Amino acid sequence: MKNIYKEEIFETLFENAFHCFVVVDDQGIVTCMNNTYCDFLEVEKSVVLGMHVTDVIENTRMHIVVKTGVEEIADLQYIRNNHMIANRIPVRSNGKIVGAVGTVLFRDTKEWMKMNSHIKDLLLELEHYRNQMKNKHGAIYSLHDIVGSSPELNEIKNKIKKISPGDVSVLLRGESGTGKELFAHSIHQLSERNMKPFVKVNCAAIPEHLLESELFGYKDGAFTGAKRGGKLGKFQLANGGTIFLDEIGDMPLSAQVKILRVLQEGEVEAVGAVEPEKVDVRIIAATNQPLEQLITEQQFREDLFYRINVVQIQIPSLRERVEDLRVLSKFILHKVTKRTGKRVINIDPAVLDRFSEYKWPGNIRELENVLESAVHLTSSETIRLEDLPDHIQPVYTLKQKGTLKEILETAEKQTIERILKKVDGDKQKATKLLGIGKSNLYEKIRKYELQ
Repeated sequence: MKNIYKEEIFETLFENAFHCFVVVDDQGIVTCMNNTYCDFLEVEKSVVLGMHVTDVIENTRMHIVVKTGVEEIADLQYIRNNHMIANRIPVRSNGKIVGAVGTVLFRDTKEWMKMNSHIKDLLLELEHYRNQMKNKHGAIYSLHDIVGSSPELNEIKNKIKKISPGDVSVLLRGESGTGKELFAHSIHQLSERNMKPFVKVNCAAIPEHLLESELFGYKDGAFTGAKRGGKLGKFQLANGGTIFLDEIGDMPLSAQVKILRVLQEGEVEAVGAVEPEKVDVRIIAATNQPLEQLITEQQFREDLFYRINVVQIQIPSLRERVEDLRVLSKFILHKVTKRTGKRVINIDPAVLDRFSEYKWPGNIRELENVLESAVHLTSSETIRLEDLPDHIQPVYTLKQKGTLKEILETAEKQTIERILKKVDGDKQKATKLLGIGKSNLYEKIRKYELQ
């Protein structure tokens, strides 16, 4: 059934809307303006209708939108000492522009700031609840915390999105410091278990004689010194959620047998328990060791390897994703300065070039340490080459031609020059770093015309 009151409904909506509306024709002539806009401009509707929009609205662009046919969304417009956030949309009929409609979302910035404050308050509340969930369930990081957009990294992120929803066991492999734990957190966050616990176990950090009780718990009186009432193990704590077995290659064979039973039977047996108990956990394991070699050396069980190696993800080293270095460095710098409170906002391009040349055996963890050290050492707002630790410093190319004396003098000059830059010209500090006397340093400065 057709709505016979369509015009009345439109007129009621148009005239009584809280926001301002204006309509112009293809010549920029005002054809409609609602009461809200007229009141705001302090004009009579009967007067403005038929006038050109530029004669009615200060700093308007409605006539420009009619000419260009390009919509303008959320544009800041200044009218009558007020900032307005305006939308301007061209109107088309049969492919031809016949006019434009303008709306004002907020009549002044106070109104906008009020809403903005409300949104900020809601976001803070949301962050509060998110932090509560993190504290309760253990998973802190997500894929958004993994910085970079190299093809290698994007491929891994896409793979994680595919395998996370299931319960399949995952083996993360990669060098130390590549961020395997962040990927483990991300898998849990994207899984159906994300509202359940995420429990991390560092297999290399727990003494062998305590590993079994830490993993599977113990009953009251199970051994001398046992806690009254017993203690839940990591697997019981992770029940319903995910357990992350970091450095699983360092797990002793005795514990490997128990882990295999959890995977096969879905049950654990606490120390001192009469019978096993059922648990439902997803296993994510990580290692930087060659498990296949450990199997050959009978230090790792082959049957356990195939159980945890259902999906294997190889995390690339930092030197394999050099294109991520710049954005990653700036991300880490922001994080370090936020934590330390020291104002360091830039990284010299020469430093970033040096980072690209360096091999990063310690990967992202080493990059974090280097940047944190540089933040503390720099005396400016920009990290420079001389602020970097000595092992990161570029290797200066010595003069290849000439006598031995000339080659040694070149090396000496470059070294003194670098140290002086590092200590901002403080000669007393320079003498300590160089291991020479003050008069000796002054003599060499004069000799090489360094100052």
